[in-house]
Amino acid sequence: MKSVNMLEAKTQLSKLVDRIESGRDDEIVIARNGRPAARLVPVVNRPHRKRIGLLKGKFKAPSLRQLDSRNPYIKRAFGSD
Repeated sequence: MKSVNMLEAKTQLSKLVDRIESGRDDEIVIARNGRPAARLVPVVNRPHRKRIGLLKGKFKAPSLRQLDSRNPYIKRAFGSD
């Protein structure tokens, strides 16, 4: 755990954030008057939730029968004439 004073944190913030993002430090404590005041830690990525029905009502999918009639490969492969 690295500790920096407030002045260093102000002037070197970009470098401190780079150290956290790159994994060189997992936590940096920022001190005011020699006492810990804040912690700089990486953001934990949360898994995205599934968004079911996002495009509901935006378009209409053709029926399977329509798809078969338009695609000669499918007609040959499945014997639909």
